[in-house]
Amino acid sequence: MVILSLVSCSVSLFSPPISLRLHFPPATSLFSHVSFPASTFKPELRPLFVCCLQRRETAHIHRCNCLTCTIDGETQIESLFSLFRDIGFKEEETEMILAKNPDVKSTPLDKISARVASLQSLKLDGFALQGLIAKCPSLLTSEELDLVITFLVDELEGRLDPELVERILAVSDTSFLLSFNQKVRLLIHHGIPKEKISYVLSKVYLNKLMYQKSVEDIERLISYLEPFGGIGIIARRPVILNSDLDTQLIPRVDFIRNLSGEDDFATGTVLRRLPAILSYSVDHMNSHVEFLNSFAGLTSEQVFKIVHVFPNVISTSKERKLRPRIEFLKQSGFDSPGMFKFLSKAPLFLALSEDNLSHKLGFLVKIGYKHRTRELAFAMGAVTRTSSDNMQRVIGLYLSYGLSLEDILAMSTKHPQVLQYSHTSLEEKLEYLIEYMGREVEELLAFPAFLGYKLDSRIKHRYEEKLKSRGENMSLNKLLTVSAERFSKTADNIEVICL
Repeated sequence: MVILSLVSCSVSLFSPPISLRLHFPPATSLFSHVSFPASTFKPELRPLFVCCLQRRETAHIHRCNCLTCTIDGETQIESLFSLFRDIGFKEEETEMILAKNPDVKSTPLDKISARVASLQSLKLDGFALQGLIAKCPSLLTSEELDLVITFLVDELEGRLDPELVERILAVSDTSFLLSFNQKVRLLIHHGIPKEKISYVLSKVYLNKLMYQKSVEDIERLISYLEPFGGIGIIARRPVILNSDLDTQLIPRVDFIRNLSGEDDFATGTVLRRLPAILSYSVDHMNSHVEFLNSFAGLTSEQVFKIVHVFPNVISTSKERKLRPRIEFLKQSGFDSPGMFKFLSKAPLFLALSEDNLSHKLGFLVKIGYKHRTRELAFAMGAVTRTSSDNMQRVIGLYLSYGLSLEDILAMSTKHPQVLQYSHTSLEEKLEYLIEYMGREVEELLAFPAFLGYKLDSRIKHRYEEKLKSRGENMSLNKLLTVSAERFSKTADNIEVICL
């Protein structure tokens, strides 16, 4: 029932009350027992009653809407937990992710699911996907990521390794990802093949490239290196992209260029052969040049010619390698011009490990070479181009064909390269010399250079041509040393005579 209470009424009972109190029982009990129209009340009270009912109805609807929102929110959270559970997260881990990026709760579930599917399309699964989301939960809601994923999948055709993709996406500020697309497009535009992009990006410091290098910075760097090999140098040594152009690259390239006599082509040859030379400071390179000037007596021009052939001389330790090896040459009787000629042909002598050279030196002494002789030095220069294992096999091969250590010494003194050839190639030539040409192995003592010619295109071809006119008794020296043009004319004359 409705209880009306009038307070401070006017004179007439039917005049509008100054203050009115309405006491309603709970709506359920009121409306479940009876329904009545507003006309039940006096005209003066009807507006008040209708207003109260409308307020209660609005409040009831509002409470229903709040209840619906609560239910929807709980459903969203439950679905998120289910999604993260499928990825591999535990409940407490999911709570941590939601705490780090609250936007995940308000983002539509289908959008979160689509983002996870996009990451999985980049071959990010299992622990890799879990680790990336846990570290950077903003990736689930970042607007920039859609463009990056499209770029990685469509333009790069999914060529990047998953580990590299993980490194790229693990950024604290996803806005930097947009410039990443531009930088990679720039590298491709200048000539880096798409199939090599993964290698290039895996070798650079990504944080430095993405945060500290602008697209304009990279463009300037590539343009500066263009006369010397440009993008080809970067492809071989991607970490150059992290170098500062003004304070690092320009001074270093200028130093090498000045050493070359301002020869851009020769400078480019050095950079292409050893792009890593650009990682050495000007002071480091200058100290090596000055050492070779003073201790070896070489001119700067001679030093560059050695660097041109073997740029690694700049990275070789002065005290552990350069000093003792130059001292070895001095003790072997070489003056400065002799050292320059030797090092131009055998620059590896300066860089090989001590164990490598010691092992080979032992073989040479066993053959019969004497310490502190030019012959030993020349032999050492020759064997720098082969492995200790191959050298041992070569010596064993000569011995198996009946040559003595004295014979091997005589051959290698006359033609040091006989100790550096592939043992497999040597065996084929020795077999052809003895089995097919009917010669004695001792003939090699007079002409050891025979072993340096190609078997099919030189030895076999010429032997078979000469065999037609002169039989088997012909000098190996004359057979092989004559020029191709002269040999061709001789063969033509023989053919005319035969006709």
